[in-house]
Order: sequence, then C-alpha cells, then structure tokens
Amino acid sequence: MAHRLESLFLEKRALIMKRPAILSLFAWGLLLALTGTAQAAGDPVAGKEKTAMCSGCHGIEGYRTAYPSVYHVPRLGGQHAEYLIKALQAYKTDARNHPSMTGIAATLSTQDIEDLAAYYAGSSGK
Repeated sequence: MAHRLESLFLEKRALIMKRPAILSLFAWGLLLALTGTAQAAGDPVAGKEKTAMCSGCHGIEGYRTAYPSVYHVPRLGGQHAEYLIKALQAYKTDARNHPSMTGIAATLSTQDIEDLAAYYAGSSGK
C-alpha cells in the first residue's frame, strides 16, 4: 500500500512540475498562431495593380511552363504573405533560382514585394 501511495504521489508531483512547461508551450503556440495570421505591411490595393507581371504564368489555372524545365506553376492566391515575401526576396538575391522569377524579382522594390504579398495573401484567386 505504501508503495502505491508513493507511486501516486510521484505521478502527481511530475504532473504538477510539467504544468508550467505545458502552459508555456501553449502560450508560445498561441502567439505564433496569432502572428502567423498577421497581414503583410504592404497595401493589397496597390498590390493588385502590380499583378500584371504575375498573371502571365500564375493567373492561368493548371499552367505548366516549359522553360527552363516543365513544371506546374504554383497558385499565389491564399499563400501566406511572409512566404511570398521571402520567396521574392530569395529570387531577387539569387538565393532561389528560376530565370523568369529572378528577372521579375530584380525589378521589384521592397514596397512592391510587400504590396504583392498583401494582395495575394488576402486573395483566394490566382
């Protein structure tokens, strides 16, 4: 009986000691979830006016490009703004490589990138 009580005591103690860690993980998770839904610093209205260069490939449902190799062109509408910003910055700095995207990204200012990201993040379209 004493062994069983000691075992229960140790289990309860372990749970109590884990509680702050669990609460901390929950709080960080909530914080990350809320910041992940934050809007880009750009202006979606201005971004919509800058989409002409994107829609030639990304605006065609099911479009596949053949240069430099055949691949499916990804949909931009509904993507996370942070992802779009990082991707365009990577093309601009040659950290990511695709001839068409590198050429287009090279012409974009930081504000252009943020505006496009804000537009596409808030859009369910192409």
